[in-house]
Amino acid sequence: MAFRWILGVVAALLAAGGGLRAQGTLPDERPADFKVASGSWDHVRREVMIPMRDGVKLKTIILVPKGARDAPILLTRTPYNAAEQTGHAASPRLGAVLQGYDNVADLIVEGGYIRVIQDIRGKYGSEGGYVMNRPLRGPLNPSAVDHSTDTWDTLDWLVKHVPESNGRVGILGISYDGFLPLMALADPHPALKAAVPMNPMVDGWRGDDWFHHGAFRAQNLSYIYEQQATRANEAKWWTGFHDDYDLFLKAGSTGTLAASRGMEQLGFWRKITEHPAYDAFWREQAMDKILAGRAGKGPLKVPTLLVHSLYDAEDIYGALAVWRALKPKDTGGDRLFLAMGPWSHGGEIGEGSSLGPLRFGQDTALQFRREILKPFLDQHLKGAAKADLPPVSAFETGTNTWKRLPAWPLAGEGSAVRATPFYLGAGLTVSTAAPMAGGAPFEEYVSDPAKPVPFRARPIQAVGYDAAHTWPQWLTDDQREASGRTDVLAFVSEPLKEPLRIAGEPVANLVASTSGTDSDWVVKVIDVYPDEVSAQPAMGGYQLMVSADIFRGRYRESVETPRALKPGEPLVYRFALPAANHVFLPGHRVMVQVQSTWFPLYERNPQTFVPNIFFARPGDYRKATQRIYHAPGQASFVELPVVP
Repeated sequence: MAFRWILGVVAALLAAGGGLRAQGTLPDERPADFKVASGSWDHVRREVMIPMRDGVKLKTIILVPKGARDAPILLTRTPYNAAEQTGHAASPRLGAVLQGYDNVADLIVEGGYIRVIQDIRGKYGSEGGYVMNRPLRGPLNPSAVDHSTDTWDTLDWLVKHVPESNGRVGILGISYDGFLPLMALADPHPALKAAVPMNPMVDGWRGDDWFHHGAFRAQNLSYIYEQQATRANEAKWWTGFHDDYDLFLKAGSTGTLAASRGMEQLGFWRKITEHPAYDAFWREQAMDKILAGRAGKGPLKVPTLLVHSLYDAEDIYGALAVWRALKPKDTGGDRLFLAMGPWSHGGEIGEGSSLGPLRFGQDTALQFRREILKPFLDQHLKGAAKADLPPVSAFETGTNTWKRLPAWPLAGEGSAVRATPFYLGAGLTVSTAAPMAGGAPFEEYVSDPAKPVPFRARPIQAVGYDAAHTWPQWLTDDQREASGRTDVLAFVSEPLKEPLRIAGEPVANLVASTSGTDSDWVVKVIDVYPDEVSAQPAMGGYQLMVSADIFRGRYRESVETPRALKPGEPLVYRFALPAANHVFLPGHRVMVQVQSTWFPLYERNPQTFVPNIFFARPGDYRKATQRIYHAPGQASFVELPVVP
């Protein structure tokens, strides 16, 4: 009965002309191909899909200043969304479109450069599959394409299809975007006339991004998750905690936390967990080794300006490693240059008059762009006069002055840098005097994985780059909180009577023992300010890190093959810290802090030897008594590269 009633209603509606068949669809009000009315713009925007040799097409955005003729091209290849980087502001002016996101907007507009930004394969608007830091063709990449071939094919297309161009291309970028110019140098296209790798990812195990001396950077989980889960970074990491310290501690091992986020689906995460040691997987994609070896035979062909940040929280290793690798290839002494500034990761593109509590008295980033970067690019891309650049332009912290240096490190500058031991002594002292017999032979502390040392004051923010996050400045944080803990040893010198200038890599030389079978060692070189600083009262007694790093004990004998430590046996741990160019001023003191956790920046070492720390079980995490020796024959010290 009910069914017949419904049929009757439908029939009545149809008969009345308001039935289902009479219903239409409203036409789409959007045009099939909308044309932007860009007549008032000061530039022309083109979006193209450039074909690579394997048929994959890469989304490329080309911004040409109106009226440009014989203009050079500045190219950036990126996994971070070319459309967003070239659409920062709703403005007809190129400077506004780029400013705030593009790394050299002021230089581009003033110099009349054609700006090109391209999504790398597998990300955002580009086709193809994504591989994190896709290796060069070879054992790690059996395909016919890599970032070197993609750059070659892109340049070849650009010089043939951008009529406003003079056929000369420069490639530049920061971080991942800085790694990609290094790939271009492996087999450079003839049109490539300048390269500027800024803060580049170079060796992910030695000291960039993923590991430092074998200790995994746990807070990078969120980056790996978002970067690999989807083409357009649409899957967002979540925490559920206000304090990252709580998130990582309660999760247990890093592998357990990753599994709770489904990260076993991500190819790069699986590779990381399968290669915790420095095996061929890491060695054969380290760009300094590649450029020094098989892919960089012969002299350096492309003029290159390497840019290094002294307070780089992500890639503090890479630029200087590439400098060392390429310097012997600069046979004429006019192809390779280095700029070092007091910046965070990528800070050279912003406002550089301060970082955290530090005040430099000048906009160091603007100075770099105007006085170093612009002359370099203008010379090689526009045929301008030869830039008046020294081999090394280095900002010296402490005195806050730029230095024009003939080399890095400073061997040959008047008198060579002297590797000077600063010994850790009884009573938590630091001095240049070697330890004498008598007195306690060591200092000790208990390292408890259940209460790891925070790497900065809690609550610890997740990694972030907007105005609400202070992650980029944590290397300038006050270290007083750490020095007051019982699980941190803080050795300190007497106040200095004369300036102490260092230029180069400090080297830690610890003689240490642990009651466990594995251990991490963190060493920090710190500038302790006087108790009162009249010009800036908040800096009174400030403990500023000048250089610091971590070393995973299982790799003491071999970075390829981890080995358990013998409990209670004093062993030598020798490892380099990041480079510094700093002056300890009179009245300041030199401090060296030693600890065994730096959390949650680095995952906890269970302090029990296990095959793979990523998958350590709760019972593996145990307290350990750590001893730092300072006796004759067992002297612990930090070698500082002192400039006489």
